[in-house]
Amino acid sequence: MGNMSSDAGGPTAPPPPAYPPPGYAQVPPGYYPPPGYAPPGYPPPSGYYPPPGYSGYPPPGYPPMGPPPALKPGIIPLRPLGMGDIFNAAVSYIRANPKATLGLTTVVVVVAQVIALLLQIGPLATSGLLSPGLGEYGQSDPTEMSEGSIVGLLLSTAAGGVTTVFAAIVLSGLLTVVVGRAVFGATIDVGEAWRRARGRLLPLLGITALEMVGAAVLIAVVVGVVFAVVELVGGAAAFVVGALLGLAVLAAIAYLYTVLSFAPTLIVLERIGVGAAITRSFRLVRGDFWRVFGIQLLAVVVAGMVSGAVTVPFSLVGQVMLAVGESTGTIVIAMVLISVGGAIGQIITAPFSAGVVVLLYADRRIRAEAFDLVLQTGATGAVGSTDDLWLTQRR
Repeated sequence: MGNMSSDAGGPTAPPPPAYPPPGYAQVPPGYYPPPGYAPPGYPPPSGYYPPPGYSGYPPPGYPPMGPPPALKPGIIPLRPLGMGDIFNAAVSYIRANPKATLGLTTVVVVVAQVIALLLQIGPLATSGLLSPGLGEYGQSDPTEMSEGSIVGLLLSTAAGGVTTVFAAIVLSGLLTVVVGRAVFGATIDVGEAWRRARGRLLPLLGITALEMVGAAVLIAVVVGVVFAVVELVGGAAAFVVGALLGLAVLAAIAYLYTVLSFAPTLIVLERIGVGAAITRSFRLVRGDFWRVFGIQLLAVVVAGMVSGAVTVPFSLVGQVMLAVGESTGTIVIAMVLISVGGAIGQIITAPFSAGVVVLLYADRRIRAEAFDLVLQTGATGAVGSTDDLWLTQRR
């Protein structure tokens, strides 16, 4: 046949099928690689380059995800703070330095409570109002109290209130210094905190006096207007006007409390006067009022709940003893129990509340003035030098 040949006169066998060399994968039937790509198991064609963005080499491990963490030399990262950062740091600085926080608070609060209790018991005892068998505070009928006894009781109560306010001012200044150091991871003892804060006590007293006078003036205006309405119109109209004015005064006090809340911190850390502290506090809070108000309100609620959980049992027992007590000793013990409950509540919550205010002030400076860059430059400096970083003008 013309189309057949044979070496031995028989038909020629078909050639064996072609297989890829060992180590290469066989292309499945019907598979066609995309243009520019080789079939699986084969090297890329000549002149082929990987797609843009690929180096052609496997990455060495996994690349880091996101920006690097912020520097955190102390209780806060040196970046804008969230509410969780502020609350956690307000607890962390207490754990990091319990002697200068809880210990210092205990000393100040106990001394203030003892003085206030003595000022309260003294006039009652000298006027015979703690005599057994006369009911609460030894007096069955308040109208039987002499004018001298009433005046003495009012004066002693006022003196106790002044003592408590002064103790709160001292404690606020001392704890502000402690928090200022804790931001950089440094601790401070009670003696050094007192040396740094004692020179700022008079300005702290000044700002507190201004706040108290302002609140008193607002309340006096409302009371005067209500009495005027009673005289001119009548009781029903006076009630409506008084309710509306009362709400307005509460809103005004909340606003002023918020915008002035950084003034004590500014007086201590930036070492400025009362007027400058008021102006600067307005400026710092103005750009973020509702956030500052909300965080401080939440801190007050948290502190109030914790304090109430501690003080309510003491207060209930004390009030029951005052109601049924028939001896001077029982009445005195009841008053002591009430004071002890109040002292424990302040000892637990005062450092937390002070820490929230100072840290919120630091956050506002970070957001409004890029203060985190200043803090980062001093994070590795000496402990004493970090106190000057809070100053707006280096001295």
